[in-house]
Amino acid sequence: MSAECWIALADDAATLARLHDRELDANTLAALREICFPDNLALLPQTAEAESAWATMRAAVPPVPTFQEIEALAVEYAAIYLTGAHGASPCESVWLDEDHITCQQPMFELREIYRSAGLAAADWRKRSDDHLVLQLLYIAQQLSRPARTDFSPQALGQMMTEHLLRWLPAFTERVVARTNHPFYAALAQLTLAWCQTVHTLVTAAGTAKIA
Repeated sequence: MSAECWIALADDAATLARLHDRELDANTLAALREICFPDNLALLPQTAEAESAWATMRAAVPPVPTFQEIEALAVEYAAIYLTGAHGASPCESVWLDEDHITCQQPMFELREIYRSAGLAAADWRKRSDDHLVLQLLYIAQQLSRPARTDFSPQALGQMMTEHLLRWLPAFTERVVARTNHPFYAALAQLTLAWCQTVHTLVTAAGTAKIA
């Protein structure tokens, strides 16, 4: 793939991170409609599952949402990302630690990965290193540097294998089962399908580079 393609995928990752990062407001929803999200993404769906995720997301972006709908979205955001009401933690440790505790070994492993790339969580007490948003931002940062000699699709693929994709399917399943708003169910499915496809691409690129 060309450097331009990797950079376009980096923009995708940053967009997904933004949607998981904070509550939606009327301006953000209007912007999503204006850019025809998710059809504006550089990554095209390459499997039937991905096609379904894109279609579900497309249908879930509300047309001119009411105040009540924005409030409902805020409640769902809090239930998933803040209060744990849906039991769908956006932090890896909760899924992989046998006691389901936050800030465990996966967090420290990811902290080291970020440190090696010159990155660090702004405040791990507020958002730990293994949070979904920070993992997506790390992917965006790596995909944005293909012209540099230190860009390693193999290393990025390994990070996704050993971290994000070990728990993201379970997170997605839980969100889909428990959320009360189709937007967040669709966002979880889209994020998973996007990450799985990008993982396939970077793994193939890493293998080709080694060969």
